[in-house]
Amino acid sequence: MASNKRPNVLIVLADDLGFSDVGCFGGEIQTPHINRLADEGLRFTDFHTASACSPTRAMLLSGTDHHVAGIGSMAERMSPEMRSNPGYEGYLNDRVVSLPEALRDSGHYETLMAGKWHLGLTRDRSPYARGFDRSFALMGGCHNHYGFEPAYEDRNTIPRIAAVLSRMYQRDDQAVSPADLPAEFYSTDSFTEELLGYLRDRDARNETRPFFAYLPFSAPHWPLQAPPNVVDKYRGIYDDGPEVLRQKRLASLKKMGLVPKDAVASPVVSKDEDGNDTKTWDQLAPEERQVSARKMEVYAGMVDRIDYNIGRVMEYLEQKGELDDTIIMFFSDNGAEGAQFEAWPLTAGGNMDEYVAKYHDNSIDNIGARDSFVWYGSRWASASTAPGLLYKMFTSEGGIRVPFVIRYPKLIREKGGISHAFCTVMDIMPTIMDLAGVPTPGRTYNGRQVEPMAGATWVPYLTGKSKEIHDADYVTGWELFGRRAVRQGPWKAIYIPWPFGPEKWQLFNVLDDPGETNDLGEGQPEKLKEMMGLYEEYCRQNGVIEQSGSSRAQWSDEPTGSA
Repeated sequence: MASNKRPNVLIVLADDLGFSDVGCFGGEIQTPHINRLADEGLRFTDFHTASACSPTRAMLLSGTDHHVAGIGSMAERMSPEMRSNPGYEGYLNDRVVSLPEALRDSGHYETLMAGKWHLGLTRDRSPYARGFDRSFALMGGCHNHYGFEPAYEDRNTIPRIAAVLSRMYQRDDQAVSPADLPAEFYSTDSFTEELLGYLRDRDARNETRPFFAYLPFSAPHWPLQAPPNVVDKYRGIYDDGPEVLRQKRLASLKKMGLVPKDAVASPVVSKDEDGNDTKTWDQLAPEERQVSARKMEVYAGMVDRIDYNIGRVMEYLEQKGELDDTIIMFFSDNGAEGAQFEAWPLTAGGNMDEYVAKYHDNSIDNIGARDSFVWYGSRWASASTAPGLLYKMFTSEGGIRVPFVIRYPKLIREKGGISHAFCTVMDIMPTIMDLAGVPTPGRTYNGRQVEPMAGATWVPYLTGKSKEIHDADYVTGWELFGRRAVRQGPWKAIYIPWPFGPEKWQLFNVLDDPGETNDLGEGQPEKLKEMMGLYEEYCRQNGVIEQSGSSRAQWSDEPTGSA
C-alpha cells in the first residue's frame, strides 16, 4: 500500500472498556463520534487483546507476544524469579522494535503520544526513549483522573508511593509529579489537549511528514471519575441493575449482527477473594443499589467523555482537510475491570478499604468527584463484556475480546461494514507499517538482535485479495496469572483456576458460542487434547513461565524499568 502520500495514523486506545459499552457495539452510552467511525468504516467482532493493560500495550507497540516483549506478567505482579528470565523484564524490552521507533527511524513520520504508557517507569524506558518525538505520558498503570493525590505528601505513611508519584508523568524526557499538573487537569481532556497541541505545532511549523499519533486514554479505568454534567446525563438509566443491562445489550448486539442470533450470555461469575459469591442486585439494600447504580453512571460518563474528545481530534483533522488521509483505529486494551487487582501496590500491600477511607470521600453525592475513589465491580463489568465470560485479567472472551473500529476511506470503501475475521492486537503494527510503506524490521535493528513480529498485515484482507486475516491453522495463545487459553479457527481451549473457573481445561466453539457456555471437552476429548498440545507449543515458542492462578500473587515493590 505504499504510495506517494503516506497516510497519517491515529490510534485511540480506551482503558478497560467492555465489548458492549459503546453505541456501535450495542451499548446505551452516547458515543456519536465512535459511532461515526463505525458508520464510515469497519467494525471487527473477533478482535482480541491480552487480558490486561500493559501486556496489550506491549503487543500493540511491538507486534509480538507480550511474553517476548518484556511484559510476561504485569510489572506490578512480577516475582524476582520471573525478572531473571527474558521476556519478564517488566518494561518494553530491547528484543523488540517498537512501532514508533520503526516509523520515526524511517525518516517518514513524526511520532506523537499523549496518554497512558505502562511499559516502564524510568526515563530510559519511557515513550521518549522508545520512539516518540513528542510525548506526555502517565507512566504507570493508573492514577486519579483529576490528578488529586493526597498520599503524595504523606511520605511517612507511604514513602514508596510518594517516590513513585514524583515521576508519575513524563513530558518528553522530563519527570512531572502530580503537584505539577494544572488545576483544571482531567485525564481524558488533558491528554487530548496535549495531542492537539502537538498537531497545532505541526501546522505552525509547516511539517510535511505525516504523523503517527497515539492517544491511549486512562479512562474508564478506576478510580471512576467524570465531570458531573456528563455523569448526570445517565442518572436513573441503571436503576434496574446490571443483569437487566446485560440482557438489553445482548439483544442490541444480536440486532446489529455483531453476535450470533442464538448467542447465550455466560453465567455471571462474581466472587470475593475468598471465593464467596457477591450479592446479586435483588440481595442489595435500596441504599446499596443507589450507590452501585451511581458508580455505573460515572462509568458511562467516562466513556461519554472519551467519545467527546475523539470528536475534538476528528473535528481538528476535518478542519485541516486531513481526516480522510488519516487511518483511525479505536479499541480497548482488554475487557472491563471486574475487580481492583492493580490497587494492591497502591497501598503497599495494605488494606484498600482503609486507604480509601483515609484519603477519599465516597458518599453517594460525591461519587465521581476528584476526591472519590470507586470501582464498579464484577456484575457491572459482566454487563460491559456481554455476552462474554468474566472480564479483565481472564483469558475468557470477556477479558480479551474487545470492540474495534477502523476508519480509512481510501482503503475501506464499504461504509458501515462488519467483519467477523479473527485478528489480534499484534496485527496492528504490521498493518500500519504496510500501509505506511515502511520496511518491516528483520532479525537485527540498530545493531541489536530483535524478534520478528508475530502479527499479520490486514491489507490483503481489507483490499479483498484475501478472504481471511489468519488461516484456519493459525494458533494464538494467552497466559496471565495462571489463566490460560489457546485459539485455532473456531476452537478455543481455556483453563481458569478456582475460584473463578472449574480449574480444568474446557473446549468451546467461540464462533457459535461467544459466551463460552457450552463446554465440548467431554464430548470431544481428542480435540481438547490437541488444543492443549497447541497451548504447550505456544508456551515453548514464547518463553512463557506459568504462574499460579491466585489473585494474591506476590507484588513487586520495585519500579518498572532498568536498574
